[in-house]
Amino acid sequence: MSSDMTGAGATRSASHFVASVEDAPIDSVDAVKLDEKPSNLWIDAWRDLRTRPMFWISLGLILLILTVALLPTLFTQTDPRACDLANSLAGPGPGAPLGYTKQGCDIYSRIIDGTSTSLSVGLIVILLTTVTGVLFGALAGFFGGFVDTVFMRLGDIFFSIPYILAAVVIMSVFSENRNIVVIALAIGVFAWPTTARVLRSEVLRVKNADYIMAAEATGLSKMGILLKHVLPNSIAPVIVVTTLSLGAAITAEATLSFLGVGLPPQDYMSWGNEISAAQRDLRTDPQTLIYPSIALTLTVLSFILLGEALRDALDPKARALR
Repeated sequence: MSSDMTGAGATRSASHFVASVEDAPIDSVDAVKLDEKPSNLWIDAWRDLRTRPMFWISLGLILLILTVALLPTLFTQTDPRACDLANSLAGPGPGAPLGYTKQGCDIYSRIIDGTSTSLSVGLIVILLTTVTGVLFGALAGFFGGFVDTVFMRLGDIFFSIPYILAAVVIMSVFSENRNIVVIALAIGVFAWPTTARVLRSEVLRVKNADYIMAAEATGLSKMGILLKHVLPNSIAPVIVVTTLSLGAAITAEATLSFLGVGLPPQDYMSWGNEISAAQRDLRTDPQTLIYPSIALTLTVLSFILLGEALRDALDPKARALR
């Protein structure tokens, strides 16, 4: 009987193989692979962006537009306000590669000079909407409760008002003081809720992460956690929204100027003013409208393409699907 039990026990027992230290040294198992490249959201995004032609094309166009806005004399020496009725609606010629307007002004020099106006309005609008949206969205998402209710209901009120319509009303009220700052404020005051909503949703996701709980355990204050941990890890979507909104702000300024409630044409060069003045001669002399429209389209398209590239690069799911 004992022999049977011994045989049964021998059958149930399993043999184990233990590798020797020489075959599997501990230092090779636990060694850190130093040859692996460091990785995080921003590094992965840059690695993706630098392989995408759309990013480099849009970036090159934006750099060109910025250069034109900052250094217009590099591209033309002609005074955009020097007009001669003898050249009214004349075609391209020496010193005027795009022809002349109905008032005999050089179309090319006026487009170059109007670049700084459009970008100035767009940048001020983006500065206002980003600061306001980040402030309200971060506080609402992180603290929640009463703070969230107040800021988001305030955002809903502004969001329900079309900012173009609101800007038309504001510019009509301040018709005697129309300038770059006023038109930027008229657009930006009603355009910040989109940024606030995007950041709030991202903050709600990030604030429940494990590293946020670890920061709280170390005794770091709530504002310290928000500024050092939550906001830096939530800002990526805001960058995308800001890039796309810049093109929308430039379009809004051109729209207001086209409607006659934007920047006064006697004081400011604006693509919207040029398009508005040229619409009467569209059938007979379309070049006076086409060239400013192309400049506006390329500028807005550049920022939209850059925003699309950034959105795909900063989204790990989108990168994985490509």
